[in-house]
Amino acid sequence: MIFAYSRFINNFNLNFSFLTVEKAVPLRLIFIYMKNIRNIAIIAHVDHGKTTLVDKMIHAAKVFKEHEVTGDLILDNNDLERERGITILAKNVAITYKGVKINVIDTPGHADFGGEVERVLNMADGVLLLVDAFEGPMPQTRFVLQKALQLGKKAIVVINKVDKPNCNPDWAHEQVFDLMCSLDATEEQLDFPVLFGSAKQGWMSHDWKNPSEDITLLLDDIVKYIPEPTAEDGSPQMLITSLDYSNYVGRIAVGRLKRGKLVANQAVSLVKKDGTIQKHRIKQLFLFDGLAKKDAAEVEAGDICAAVGLEGFDIGDTIADFDNPEGLAPIAVDEPTMSMLFTINDSPFFGQEGKFVTSRHVRDRLLRELEKNLAMRMEETGSADSFMVFGRGVLHLSILIETMRREGYELQIGQPKVIVREINGVRHEPVEEMTIDVPETFSGKCIELVTRRKGVMKSMEPRNDRFILRFEIPSRGIIGLRSNMLTATQGEAIMTHRFLTYEPWKGEMSGRQNGSLIVMETGTAIAYSLDNLQDRGVFFVEPGEEVYEGQVIGENNRTGDLVINVTKTKKLTNMRASGSDDKASLAPPRRFTLEEALEYIQEDEYVEVTPKSIRLRKIYLKDFERKKAQKDLVLA
Repeated sequence: MIFAYSRFINNFNLNFSFLTVEKAVPLRLIFIYMKNIRNIAIIAHVDHGKTTLVDKMIHAAKVFKEHEVTGDLILDNNDLERERGITILAKNVAITYKGVKINVIDTPGHADFGGEVERVLNMADGVLLLVDAFEGPMPQTRFVLQKALQLGKKAIVVINKVDKPNCNPDWAHEQVFDLMCSLDATEEQLDFPVLFGSAKQGWMSHDWKNPSEDITLLLDDIVKYIPEPTAEDGSPQMLITSLDYSNYVGRIAVGRLKRGKLVANQAVSLVKKDGTIQKHRIKQLFLFDGLAKKDAAEVEAGDICAAVGLEGFDIGDTIADFDNPEGLAPIAVDEPTMSMLFTINDSPFFGQEGKFVTSRHVRDRLLRELEKNLAMRMEETGSADSFMVFGRGVLHLSILIETMRREGYELQIGQPKVIVREINGVRHEPVEEMTIDVPETFSGKCIELVTRRKGVMKSMEPRNDRFILRFEIPSRGIIGLRSNMLTATQGEAIMTHRFLTYEPWKGEMSGRQNGSLIVMETGTAIAYSLDNLQDRGVFFVEPGEEVYEGQVIGENNRTGDLVINVTKTKKLTNMRASGSDDKASLAPPRRFTLEEALEYIQEDEYVEVTPKSIRLRKIYLKDFERKKAQKDLVLA
């Protein structure tokens, strides 16, 4: 028995001569604990079922000893994620299956949150590639899979949603293989296991024509095919790849311990990306356990953990040994591509619905967001009441705005603008790859709309009775395109896009052609006035709504803005005319979501956001102020 332990220890070049059998047993237990870990990231296109699948894995592993089981998605645990059906933040979950701890990282699929995906791949030893059996691999799938293959990750392919009508699982399988070949996958990576099933119905099988009873076959394959994390001897090294935030302890560094061991209350060095070294002490260590974190006295190499007590750290910094710090190669965080002006609400209706309305409130909230939102930046504008906020796209920033309004904030947002860079003295702008899935009859309209916005078509693939159109288009061309696309295709178009690169400026681009209908005076919108003005355009308000001077309440049928009076009532007389006093017949008003409003406004307009309302308004509320500003612009 002593010989067996000594051979075991020799494999790790340790001096075992002083060890007895009793002392060797704990060492062996630590070794088994380290080896019985699998770190896996789930990657897929938006709405292909990642979060649903992780939920079923959680149920299968029966981690609900301390958590109530509900019918809702467990991981998409905030209201915005559940309402929109998308994952916004990458999350860590740990499940134990047959004595093996599986660290699962659920990642966002939307392009605006792509920065989350690339970073968490550094914590994983393998990936679960999820593909819709009907749609096959999509742009975001290709983008993240390429990163995973370049990092040498082993993939398990899951063809999901085989219960959908008209799906073709075998075709989707072939598409994944072709995609991996085109991405220069190695022979070992091309020899990937495949499972078919329905995460929604809770089953996985190696043959989609023979459904199984549960999802345990997937867990078996994860244990079998995903490699164990490698544990290295030496001083501790952990690359900070993500962060969490707590109102009680502040920022929490999350990453995978690559080497050595970390102990609670240990003094460590923080090696910054620029090479500078700071001294800190880890106050608390956490390991992921089920849906929560549990306090840990120490963490062994290969596991994913969270550390509390480090000040001023950034993504890409390294936690290293106190005396002999060695930094790891840093990772980059996606740079913002879009900016919006955030300012306080100064409309006549300010303070009526919100609790937090001052510039101090808005500034403090944005600073708190910067602590945990890695792809966001903020700059002071020189005005005490406004701030320039930079993010990855309209959706990325609108999630922040929607969260703030639900917390009771009032604010106004300016028109989204892309970030332009000077590269070698030449003006460059962000360009994105856009994919449109549309019925064949509407493909011509889609191509016309995109090319009008400087888009260049790269490919057109028929799929059943639909076309998959791929374009390269400037990011500013995508602003406001979705609503026009849905109108032109009767709601049939499915549009996705992801950041590609910076390219030279593509030239001027036409914006919204129609002008705005602007309120003349503050008051209540009257049905009589709205009825008389219906031929002027489409309204955004209905009778009885309070409006104020300078508010945008409709879209003009023609170019140019039009000031109208919707608060005028019918003059009462004792004379009645046959037919003229019939009840007003009004078309339903057009209502905007927050993203639609942000994409709709023009440069001289704001979106006013309060806990209960979304309004459009002109920056200058008085008509003479707008004319003066226009005159100054022409003279300039």
